[in-house]
Amino acid sequence: MFINNFDPVALEIFSIEIRWYSLAYIIGILFGWILAKKLFIQRSEIKNKFDDYVTYLILGIIIGGRLGYVFIYNLSFYINNPLDIFKIWQGGMSFHGGLIGIILASIIFGKKNNQNAFLYMDIVALVAPIGIFFGRLANFINSELYGTVTNVSWAVKFTQVDSLPRHPSQLYEALLEGVVLFLILIYFKNKFSNKPGIISGIFLIFYSIFRFFVEFYRVPDEQLGYIFLNLSMGQVISTIFMLSGVLIILFKK
Repeated sequence: MFINNFDPVALEIFSIEIRWYSLAYIIGILFGWILAKKLFIQRSEIKNKFDDYVTYLILGIIIGGRLGYVFIYNLSFYINNPLDIFKIWQGGMSFHGGLIGIILASIIFGKKNNQNAFLYMDIVALVAPIGIFFGRLANFINSELYGTVTNVSWAVKFTQVDSLPRHPSQLYEALLEGVVLFLILIYFKNKFSNKPGIISGIFLIFYSIFRFFVEFYRVPDEQLGYIFLNLSMGQVISTIFMLSGVLIILFKK
C-alpha cells in the first residue's frame, strides 16, 4: 500500500507559497497552448487570433470554475461567507463550471471576431486532457477528491485524511480523462476536422462517461453526499453534459 504524505506546497519563495495545484493550472495551460499552436491549429485565421483567445480562455476557466463550485457544490457556505468566494487560493474549483466558462468565453470571442466559436472549442477539447491530467495529479498530491475505502493491492493511505486504504480515484481520472481521452480525440481529429463542433461533442461524451464511472470509486463531497439513486452531484452533472455532447453531434451531422 502506498502512503501519500505529500506536501501540497511545491516551493516557498520569500514566504510566498506556490502550491502544486497552481502549478498544475499553469503547466496545463502552457502545454495546451504550445501544443495547440504547433500541431492542432490548421486555419490561419484561428492561429492569428489564438493568443488573444487564450486570455478569454483563462478568465473563463478561473471565473467559471470558481462560480461553478460556489453555486453547485457549496452555495449555503458562500451565502453566509460571501467574501470567501474570492479566496481562490483556499481551493474550491469545479471542472464543469470551468467548462461552462470556456464555452461562454469561446462564444463571446467568436462573436467579437465574427468567427465560429466551435473552431476554438474543438482546439481546446483536443488539449484539455493535458490540463486534466496535471490537475488530477495535483489533486492526488493534495490528498483531495480521494477514493472510497478498499482492499485492492494498489490502495493508497492518505495520511492527511485518515489511516484507511482508499482508491486513488484521482489517478483513475488522470489516466481515463487525461491519457485515454487524449488518444480518443486524436483518433477522431482528422475524421471530423471539416465539421466544427464534432470534436467538442466527442469530448463531452467521453469525459462524462469516464467521470461518471470513476465517481463510483470516489467519496462524494461531504456537504452534499449522494443526490439521489446513490449518484453524486458529479455524476448528475456528467449525465447532463454527456447528453449535451450527443445533441451537439446530432445537430452538427
